[in-house]
Amino acid sequence: MSITLISSPLQGFTDFRFRNAFQELFGGIDQFYAPYIRLTGTNEIKPANQRDIHPDNNPNTTIIPQVMTKDAEGMLVVAKYVQELGYKELNWNMGCPYSMVTKRGMGAGLLKNTQAIIEVLDRIKSESDIELSLKVRIGNESIEEIETLLPLLENYPIKHIAIHPRFGKQMYKGSVDLKAFERCAQLSSHKLIYNGDINSVAKFKALQERFPTIDNWMIGRGLVVDPFLPSMIKANSITYPEDSLARFKQFHDKLLDEYSQALSGDKHIQIKMLHYWEYFSLLFSNSHKCLKRIKKASNLRKYEDAVVDIFRNEEIVGVDAVL
Repeated sequence: MSITLISSPLQGFTDFRFRNAFQELFGGIDQFYAPYIRLTGTNEIKPANQRDIHPDNNPNTTIIPQVMTKDAEGMLVVAKYVQELGYKELNWNMGCPYSMVTKRGMGAGLLKNTQAIIEVLDRIKSESDIELSLKVRIGNESIEEIETLLPLLENYPIKHIAIHPRFGKQMYKGSVDLKAFERCAQLSSHKLIYNGDINSVAKFKALQERFPTIDNWMIGRGLVVDPFLPSMIKANSITYPEDSLARFKQFHDKLLDEYSQALSGDKHIQIKMLHYWEYFSLLFSNSHKCLKRIKKASNLRKYEDAVVDIFRNEEIVGVDAVL
């Protein structure tokens, strides 16, 4: 059975600059979910979101725009906007676990509010022809939330549902609940996508054996840690390319150049790259030492020296269930 690999959005990381550099140097991802569009109080789409999904900025990638909202008006505004750009599908984020989102009744915090969800779906069904897909968790606080919602979704033409089998309150801590994912599969006739803790070829193969009918798989943080992972999964290989270190350095340098042009001031650039290294370091031997070197850099020049030192002295060893 052929598989489709999808990149789950990681806010602040997987923007068009990251996606383009990834696609050029690694490949293996069939579709990218763009980081969610969040409307302003006047239902206007922020310029950063506009840039991120504009077709001119995504020439060689298949993008699925995503929206974070709890009301139909916002959903319809975004649906109309993305359709005008040529997109046929819009993904609704009901999986974001961060408290600043859930406390406002959005993301995973919306899952318990089935009435609000149904009201949005009714409006979209009657007022838009956008293909709607969902990204959810198994609940924000309990599995009863998704068990209540999934049967109600049977009445709507949802393209697919990506399920991360953790509760919102867990954030990314603890183990994924595979029994809960199985329970979701029993309750839904919609196409399901598995999302959660795919961070090595071994982990993917174990999940594939557990869920043999699933053919769409979503990779989140594992993609930022290890951009080689999707192509290795596709090739069913645990061996990194001989040029892996040189290619990863090229990837890093491309990101650094892109953000140097996009951000104002060395400090902002350095902070941006530090956040990436909180993931990147996990791919290397002596990962703790790598991240420590990056954190100790007091300015951008010293940061660049630290990166040169890492690529000179460390090697890529891969990740096995570290997330």
